Amino acid sequence: MDFVSTKAKPLNLVNSEELYSKATSLIPGGTQTFSKAPAQHVDGVSPRMLQRGEGCKVWDVDDNEFIDYMMGLGPNILGYGDEEILNAAYEGAKVGVISSLAHPLESELAEVLISKIPCAEMVRFGKNGSDVTTAAVRLARAYTGRDKILCCGYHGWHDWFIGSTSRNLGVPKAVQDLTIKFFYNDIDSLLNAFNEHRGEIAAVIMEPVNFIEPEDGFLENVKSITHENGAVLIFDEVITGFRMAIGGAQSYYNVMPDLACFGKAMANGYPISALVGSTNIMSVFEEVFFSGTFSGELASISAALATISALEKRGTLEHIDRMGLHLKKGYDDLVSSLDLSHVTEMIGYGWWPEYVFYDEHGKVSLEIQSLFQQEIVRRGILSRAGMFLCGSHQKADIDETLKIFKEALTIVGEAVKANNVLDWLDGEVLTPVIRAK
Repeated sequence: MDFVSTKAKPLNLVNSEELYSKATSLIPGGTQTFSKAPAQHVDGVSPRMLQRGEGCKVWDVDDNEFIDYMMGLGPNILGYGDEEILNAAYEGAKVGVISSLAHPLESELAEVLISKIPCAEMVRFGKNGSDVTTAAVRLARAYTGRDKILCCGYHGWHDWFIGSTSRNLGVPKAVQDLTIKFFYNDIDSLLNAFNEHRGEIAAVIMEPVNFIEPEDGFLENVKSITHENGAVLIFDEVITGFRMAIGGAQSYYNVMPDLACFGKAMANGYPISALVGSTNIMSVFEEVFFSGTFSGELASISAALATISALEKRGTLEHIDRMGLHLKKGYDDLVSSLDLSHVTEMIGYGWWPEYVFYDEHGKVSLEIQSLFQQEIVRRGILSRAGMFLCGSHQKADIDETLKIFKEALTIVGEAVKANNVLDWLDGEVLTPVIRAK
């Protein structure tokens, strides 16, 4: 069956395919991050390489233009190429990039973080989220004298966490067995884990919120149960920090952990992360080994100082939330008008909404999502299911996005009604980065 008259025209991807082919001969997988790999988009339909970004727009290597809702996987909270942040990073780089001894800018940023984040009394820096989640786990083990970790959410690529997932190749079995999962909004799963491993749990590490809101009292109960069992509570705020609120979800929900990990949106794309927490635990770092040449890199520290200041003085988080809520309402209205409430919905918050698609059995359908993403990318939207908005997204961008979503959802509706979604798909079905065991 020919759907050319209704589907969007294919993109010109000649350079993208050629350059990515070269990349795969030089770089395993062709990219540095699984979440940027072709399998996370509709391979064969979507661009594989970008050339540049400005504000909330990006251009691929074939000069196709997109409104971007990935924002570098979340860090570009103000938008690409923000002049104020670029200038701040340049000033930081001019003083030496990497100092041979500690530099006062490190203390300046630490002081700012302590003033903004409720649980922060001391601070250590890293370069990415995995650095600081791993540092937090090691610190908790040293502080408690215990080995096992309870986790809920995604916490990076290091052995202690990734060994508990299906992507555990190369992680020793002994390490895999030290991390136990519990489930969000399921306090019984946490209690059962503590009972099964009584006296062995060093820490509970969790994303305080993702796309699903915590049930009343859930975070408070997690904290009290963790402390009753002599363990350390760690909030992984790599995504929520500087996006849900300046001080993270702990500030929003008024639940203070012992330690917290920040990153992503902290410096508008410059590589920096932070582990913050109470003095009595953080001071153990005087003996615990956590040391990196680039952790005090001054361009990123300067960019972080400028970004935090800009977020506050520009009211960026409030703007992002308004734009995201406008997007969510528009999506809900489209779904209702197209009679697709059984097929799709947009969940999450204004600061991080996510579209989800369901098959006839009510199970999440990557096939339908793939068709939707095929149609929106060909019309000028670069997105994964979880959409990161930035300070540069304006109402006109959201309105254009909703116009494109309407066209794509109309096609989805026709394909679902005819029960031939895969016939409409010109590329490969999306593949999760971490698959179910």
